[in-house]
Amino acid sequence: MIRVSRLALVLSAGLSLSACATLSHVMPGGKDEAAAPAAPAATSTPKASHELPPKASDVPTIDQVKPGQWPQAVSDVAPDPRVRFGVLPNGMRYAIQKNATPPSQAALRLWFDAGSLNETDEQQGLAHFLEHMAFNGSKNVPEGEMIKILERHGLSFGADTNASTNFSETTYQLDLPKTDDDTVDTAMMLLREAAGELTIAPDAVDRERGVVLSEERTRDSPGYRVFVNTFGFQLQGQRPPQRLPIGKTDILKAAPAQTIRDFYQAWYRPENAVVVAVGDFDVDAMEAKIKARFGDWKGQGQPGVRPDLGPVAKRGLTAKVLVEPGAQTSVQMAWVLPPDLELETRAKDKEELAKALGFAVLNRRLTVLTRSDNPPFIVAVAVQNDQEHAADITTLGATVQPGHWSEALTALEQEQRRIVQYGVRQDELDREIASMRAAFVAAAAGEATQRTTALAGAIVGTLGDREIVTSPSQNLAVFDEATKGLTAEKVSALVKAQFAGSGPLITVPTPTAIDGAEKTVLDAYAASAKTPVTAPAAPGVINWPYATFGAKGAVAEQKDVTDLDTVFVRFANGVRLTVKPTKFRDDQILVKARIGHGLLDLPSGAQSPMWAGSAFIEGGLKQISTQDMERVLNGKVYNAGLGVEDDAFSLSGRTRPEDLDTELQVLAAYATEGGWRPEAFNRIKTYYGSIHDQLESTPSGVMGRDLGGLLHGGDGRWTFPSRQQIAGATLDPLKSAVSGPLAADSIEVVIVGDITVDKAVAAVAQTFGALPARPDTPAPAGAEKAPFPAPSKTPIVRTHKGRADQGQLFMAWKTDDLFSDLQRARNVQVLAQVMQLRLTDELREKQGATYSPSASATASVAFTGWGYLAVSVETPPDKIDGVIASIRQIAADLRDKPIDADELERAKKPRIDQIEKARETNEYWLGALSGAQTDPRLLTATRSVLAGLQRVSIADVQKAAQTFLGDDKSWTMIVKPEGK
Repeated sequence: MIRVSRLALVLSAGLSLSACATLSHVMPGGKDEAAAPAAPAATSTPKASHELPPKASDVPTIDQVKPGQWPQAVSDVAPDPRVRFGVLPNGMRYAIQKNATPPSQAALRLWFDAGSLNETDEQQGLAHFLEHMAFNGSKNVPEGEMIKILERHGLSFGADTNASTNFSETTYQLDLPKTDDDTVDTAMMLLREAAGELTIAPDAVDRERGVVLSEERTRDSPGYRVFVNTFGFQLQGQRPPQRLPIGKTDILKAAPAQTIRDFYQAWYRPENAVVVAVGDFDVDAMEAKIKARFGDWKGQGQPGVRPDLGPVAKRGLTAKVLVEPGAQTSVQMAWVLPPDLELETRAKDKEELAKALGFAVLNRRLTVLTRSDNPPFIVAVAVQNDQEHAADITTLGATVQPGHWSEALTALEQEQRRIVQYGVRQDELDREIASMRAAFVAAAAGEATQRTTALAGAIVGTLGDREIVTSPSQNLAVFDEATKGLTAEKVSALVKAQFAGSGPLITVPTPTAIDGAEKTVLDAYAASAKTPVTAPAAPGVINWPYATFGAKGAVAEQKDVTDLDTVFVRFANGVRLTVKPTKFRDDQILVKARIGHGLLDLPSGAQSPMWAGSAFIEGGLKQISTQDMERVLNGKVYNAGLGVEDDAFSLSGRTRPEDLDTELQVLAAYATEGGWRPEAFNRIKTYYGSIHDQLESTPSGVMGRDLGGLLHGGDGRWTFPSRQQIAGATLDPLKSAVSGPLAADSIEVVIVGDITVDKAVAAVAQTFGALPARPDTPAPAGAEKAPFPAPSKTPIVRTHKGRADQGQLFMAWKTDDLFSDLQRARNVQVLAQVMQLRLTDELREKQGATYSPSASATASVAFTGWGYLAVSVETPPDKIDGVIASIRQIAADLRDKPIDADELERAKKPRIDQIEKARETNEYWLGALSGAQTDPRLLTATRSVLAGLQRVSIADVQKAAQTFLGDDKSWTMIVKPEGK
């Protein structure tokens, strides 16, 4: 399997587009609401299309892969030899792979070749509803016990135990923190129960309705409604837009249990199922467990009949304006072809790779326009994708400034016409080959340490499209074979053919109406089409100007932290380096340069300019623009990001051993010579120009906008800028806030990953270690003080402009900072986990008031006395008062009565196992070691975290509740609809 089109998109553009229908496969969980029928669209006369290249008659198709058969039996693509494939006599398939990254863990998946597309009219939304019922009672597991069983084995609900339903598939996920027989056998038993033993009791169904409806409310937003209507417009008359996974609310509210059971028996059958097991176990033993557990499974009743997805409608130039208050203005042009049902073969992989390279060129051209002095759009993307085997859609889409859709449409139309008329240049193609090959090489280098969950996800990702599971080294070999002698002419022909379908179908989502609506859009397209386009010019030659930073820095001090396999280094210029060599991921190195004091450096009385912080990296360097930097460093694996942490500004990147020098050169260049180009800032400012309209459209948007400032007493370091502040913003405040610390304050570099200490020291000596000496400047006096809102029984109320049944609340109790009492902070963390268990049991399982209630604890390491325990719940406005009362009752019970040993174990064990898993990653240690040279308390916290959590007792939890969870100590914020 080579997901080349998605890879090319990520590598070449790094762009995302809200509500792009051709990206529907990445909608969260695939659980979304169907929309009302779309209004008629304006249409003009179809124009002649380009001819598609003929397909050979003997090419295998996905339909030739029969139930119970792996696709490699029909294809010439060899599967990954590390995976054992099998089929049980009942038709159930399985794939098993041994993997010890991280050690003693496993990922189990149960996949069904069935989703919302398989529903009847009366079952719309019930494939997803059934997924919920898999956690609500089976023949051998009473309702409410499945999650508790898993918690006792260290799996947390949501993170380790989850499921998803899409158009054509349903997946159950269990990530096991241990691979002992008890844990594995328990997990296998639960998956077998979900496969064929669910009770689907009517009373349990009724209790779950509110949870499913809460999920529907949570996911409904202007962006999602735009997606729904765009999807329906592009696949007009076809089944996918008529079977969005969330279904119809009237069916969710009233469907009888038997209707859900009918779907269960029709589609949850061995011949439609695959078990995937990846982890640190004996493959023979795992295969025996699968055979023993699933060998007796038999389908019940008559199997379902797969529906016809309908033909692609034949349409020419057509436009549709979607007026959706709160949506971001955007433009999409789509061409729709019949689905490509050809099975993956070596020839097919080569063709897809060549096509992806062509789209990478097109995306690069769109990026150039985005970075121009007067850009026609904020961000733009070109992508080609299969849509559930119903259609093949090619889309050019852009997010634009309100009122400027016509400029974006003109630019997209002309770039599409330019690539069709002139194709790609050979130098453009060669650049994308080098860029994409670097990613394939990096993936192959890290093959031996691929993470277990990623491998399981990759196997599952092949199932719906009948693709073959292949390894990174196999993919690299195919890439090299496909690109050897590849010409721009061949790539150009493949890209050109993608625009042969019905269309262009133009969609313009906008928060306000367009005068003339669709006719105005068609007139703008026609006017653009009259403008001749010219072939793109070849770029000039440039050099990388930041290869040296002066004389190599000398090491003044080096110290081993042996128990953490870490080395502390101090250079003569004062730069500190922390190095932790690991073998968690082959060929992966994470780098972070921490400079200055972050939020502590910013004034509390002024609005922080860091909302526009991404303009710094996008603004490039003094001697070279971002665009030219990407060109001159093409083929290197590097990146750069600016962050503002509580106690430091950070420049971070991710690279591989052979490109560490380049990574450090890039970060050191940003630390010393930021470009501060106004075009980058203006682009961010333009994006934020309509952000308030978007945030006001949902309760979660309003909560995200206002909560940070309210929790810090209006301190400007955490407040969100107002409309007026955004409109009047200039680059100078951001430059002033960032450039001073980056240029003059102390530097700490942290490097974690596949590196030796000597190589890390040498690379830093040539970059950060070579800079002029910097003093250790203290943070401003009093900056460590941050206010917390006073307790109040009267909630802070904000309003949103979304649906009348959408609401959200946030309740917090002030605690303390981390180091005021380290063990007490751990006690509070466990208390929050206990609250999470009780919230889920009471508000989700018993009341059905919400989909995903959450509890969490935060304890600052930088701000004295600042911390809190909080609860967040989405619920209808008319239930908010009842939910608040339930939360207060839970808090009272935790104060007044000790929890039992089972609840303590179910709270502690998943948290401890999560940390144990995290400690096997480079990301964990990058965070844990940041700041540790100057604050040794951080090392103490890292060393003691597991023992500290294990030490928490029943009495500790009750004491923490009594200390912090008083009714008179809480602060509450609620978000309701306007007028409620």
